[in-house]
Amino acid sequence: MSINTKIVDDLVANDISFITTVPCKQLAGVIDEIDARPDVLHVPSNKEDEGMGLCAGAWMGGKRPAIIMQNTAIGVTINTLATLIQYYRMPLPMLISYRGELREPVACQVEMAVHTKALLAQMNIPTYHFHKQSDADELDAILKYTFMCNKPVAILTDANFWGGYGDQ
Repeated sequence: MSINTKIVDDLVANDISFITTVPCKQLAGVIDEIDARPDVLHVPSNKEDEGMGLCAGAWMGGKRPAIIMQNTAIGVTINTLATLIQYYRMPLPMLISYRGELREPVACQVEMAVHTKALLAQMNIPTYHFHKQSDADELDAILKYTFMCNKPVAILTDANFWGGYGDQ
């Protein structure tokens, strides 16, 4: 089973039926797998904070949502996370490609990588960092946790998790 299939299987097994995504090369396989699932409503977003608003609407409409995004937009989402998602105690799994670490080929990605974990910690958002594909064995428990406690969670997936930047 591919890692993309495993991730989407876990999302579906946890009754996540609404997923919004912002395009990302590392997450493209997951997005393609979501599109292949008739039991998931996939609504692409232009921006991550817009996607969180869509997820909030889905939650208020009785669906379990998730967002798939890059870490470089964490800064853009801070207000939405605090004043909407956290204030109203909405569970929101955030599957996040963690760009900007070792061997990152795009220099501007590095600056946000320096701040990503600190921003999530400052907001008291539980954060899990997947370095290798076997780390995804924890995804089911993480998803159960977010819906049990009505909190957003961040699942950071780095380049090693996805097989590197093509330089290995």
